[in-house]
Amino acid sequence: MTDIRIPETLRPVDGRFGSGPSKVRPEGVESLSAVSRTFLGTSHRQKTVKEQVARLRRGLAEFFSMPEGYEVVLSNGGTSAFWETATFGLVREKAQFAEFGEFGAKFAKAVTDAPFLAEPTIHRAPAGSAAYLTAEAGVDVYASVHNETSTGVAVPVRRVDEGALLLTDATSGGGSLDVDLRETDVYYLAPQKALGSDGGIWLALMSPAAIERAFEIKASGRYIPQFLDLVTAIEQSRLEQTYNTPALATVFLAAEQLDWMNAQGGLSWAVKRSAESAAAIYGWADRSSYATPFVTDPALRSAAVATIDFEGVDAAAIAKVLRANDIVDTEPYRKLGRNQLRVALYPTVEPSDVTALTTCIDYVAERL
Repeated sequence: MTDIRIPETLRPVDGRFGSGPSKVRPEGVESLSAVSRTFLGTSHRQKTVKEQVARLRRGLAEFFSMPEGYEVVLSNGGTSAFWETATFGLVREKAQFAEFGEFGAKFAKAVTDAPFLAEPTIHRAPAGSAAYLTAEAGVDVYASVHNETSTGVAVPVRRVDEGALLLTDATSGGGSLDVDLRETDVYYLAPQKALGSDGGIWLALMSPAAIERAFEIKASGRYIPQFLDLVTAIEQSRLEQTYNTPALATVFLAAEQLDWMNAQGGLSWAVKRSAESAAAIYGWADRSSYATPFVTDPALRSAAVATIDFEGVDAAAIAKVLRANDIVDTEPYRKLGRNQLRVALYPTVEPSDVTALTTCIDYVAERL
């Protein structure tokens, strides 16, 4: 199979389509290299690093048109650490979850396992469809996913209860999907998706109510591990730093990406660009005789991550041939167990490269 050679004229200019870690712009790497002697390998408490943390926070605030009173908070550990941080620092007693994929289930499990919290309410839906939150007495935190990375399902961000906090997992949706931050209290994401950086930190845009809740819970005397202390993260972010040493390259590349996206037109530009890539791959799949969008409801199809099912041809074999031709990371989410490919549509990815990818898939499928 790996002997199949795709003509250079058909291939994408850049063959990286990973859903995370995602494509990093070469220009960002060049900018990092230019400051490497004064930035990499320096103290994260000093001006050179704090200026980059400040640039990252400013970039996020501008990109998402952050409402007055909201704050950008960051810390180490990625989204997995934030789920635990929110479990300790934002859920007062009872939470409700909309779970429709692997990643939404992880936060729900963290809260379920916490011995100091009540059993959460979990609304579940099969992979490829969506579950939704509903107003419920006694719930103080609602949590849903903007984009389910494992399945390619995206849902709008909307409040269901003004008297409780809404936490929105934007790990892979933030930067590719439209959002009004006034509809949520915590919009949290990771830098290795639409922000075109490496992983290792979490980023959260938090409302005044969410910040107040964090300080309230901390003052209650609840045991909170220092690494997962949300109040510490808030206070350190206000100083343009993190409590523990961050990955400096990650901070810089994410800030560089945000500056680039803001210069292009911000969130509205990024959403339009991702939508162009989505139209290219879903349109191709709809026309194909052997490929079908996994998400059958067009209204739920993500413009951040596309999942495409195959019939009569082995998707794993296609991915293997693509990889041998330097077109990488199109494999499906492993636990989903479907004969499909998964393709990132983040703003960093050129829509023309997505079109080229579909041409390459057809070329390989014909020869398999």
